[in-house]
Amino acid sequence: MKVDEAFKSQIHSALAHWERVSAEDARAQKRAAVALTIVDEGMGADLSGIENPGLWSDRPAILLTKRAEGLRKHAGQWALPGGGIDAGESPEEAALRELQEEVGLDLPLESIVGKLDDFVTHSGFCITPVVVWAGATAGFTPNEAEVASTHRIPVTEFMRPDAPLLDAIEGSLHPVLRMPVGNKWIAAPTGAILYQFVEVCIRGRPTRVGHFEQPLFARR
Repeated sequence: MKVDEAFKSQIHSALAHWERVSAEDARAQKRAAVALTIVDEGMGADLSGIENPGLWSDRPAILLTKRAEGLRKHAGQWALPGGGIDAGESPEEAALRELQEEVGLDLPLESIVGKLDDFVTHSGFCITPVVVWAGATAGFTPNEAEVASTHRIPVTEFMRPDAPLLDAIEGSLHPVLRMPVGNKWIAAPTGAILYQFVEVCIRGRPTRVGHFEQPLFARR
């Protein structure tokens, strides 16, 4: 795979034919949007929290962040750039605004490729994942108040044979979903959104993820 027009067209076609699940009418839910942003891998991928420099690569990667330790919620966790949807905003507008505010990446509405299923969390949010095409991009300017670090994770890392990891949890019929990354992992909801992207946009499988559980620490 390469970050090129063919790959962009593949994702666009998959999402254009995807009958997404919308939870916009869910009562008592706070609305939020995240930007699942496709970039090039750049100078090697950071899979373990330690910089791994290498030759420049135009293979596709997904932009993730580690949230700042001083944040009141979900401090230190893996995340897609995103946040609450302001009054009068669409999910697409909110995702692009948060992308600019968190990592300094300013993209037009034309960079939106489509949307995945809404994910309703135990903490009271209805998250709309917006797939964004950034393509070749040199770097980011993280907002230190919100972002501890930025990471270009190769799409192929989310296609490992051990992904996803599914763990039974007491009191639920459905397992907790985690996506392995290097020697670490990313929990739902972020992990579930990443898994659905790979299944729908890369493998062409009609896969739902809204039923997967979140670990207890991610519910706060």
